[in-house]
Amino acid sequence: MKSNKKLGSYPGILITVSLTVALFLIGFCGWVAFSSKELIKYIKQNIEVQAYLDRNLSESKIDSIYQVIASFPEIEKNGDKSLISFISSKTAAENFLAETNESYEEILGDNPFRDAFNLKVKEELLTDGDLAILKQKIEAVSGVYEADYAKDFVNGITENANKAYLILSAIVLIFLVATILLINNTIKLALYSQRFIIRTMQLVGATNAFIQKPFISKGLLQGFIAGVIASALILITQQLALKQVDGLSLIQNQQMMIYVIIIMLILGPTIGLVSTFQSINKYLNVDLDDLY
Repeated sequence: MKSNKKLGSYPGILITVSLTVALFLIGFCGWVAFSSKELIKYIKQNIEVQAYLDRNLSESKIDSIYQVIASFPEIEKNGDKSLISFISSKTAAENFLAETNESYEEILGDNPFRDAFNLKVKEELLTDGDLAILKQKIEAVSGVYEADYAKDFVNGITENANKAYLILSAIVLIFLVATILLINNTIKLALYSQRFIIRTMQLVGATNAFIQKPFISKGLLQGFIAGVIASALILITQQLALKQVDGLSLIQNQQMMIYVIIIMLILGPTIGLVSTFQSINKYLNVDLDDLY
């Protein structure tokens, strides 16, 4: 009992704290990455294509145009209903007046706005190339004056999203490698004080598996505790951020958050196990002269 207690008396708290900090940084980057992905998705879901109509069209002609555009496979649907909204020229003028407090009638006299359809497009087609093709298809419909979309905004979203994913992936990878190196060195230093005890156990006939068992058990336990603490810190950070940042809740995906927690709970014990196993094997196979 005394030897077992002494065997595990290396600085486990230091290892646990180091692993907790490293896992928290990895989890935080993962949360930011998933939040960024949801932000891009949210923005894309609110990008619309506008189809401006010719003037003085009858209601039946407008309905006919609606039916044609609604049949396009690029248009997003909610069940069987295409996500298309109609904005009359009068409504557009009223919205302009409400936003700017400027009356077009004093300058132009006539209403310069046109009747228009706002179209929701499927997210996977929100690229400049696909939208350009859809624009041509819409403009080919009889009664459509022009189709338009925020071209520069779409291009900016696509380019920045790809850059953000690459940068965040690189950061997570760097933290992961740094974590493994940090914990390896910490455990090696911790086991350094136990090297003579390990050699003594070998001399009295203890098998490698018997010697490894208490160290590996501690490594697993420390990794699990670090994963739990890091997960709790991530959840606390998320809740504090939700209270401080307006609208952040709109881009939170709880399923993705569960994945982050599961990864940390698996990664902690795994790093603890692998690092401890590698470190303990070093002292099991070292020559007696090298112990000094």
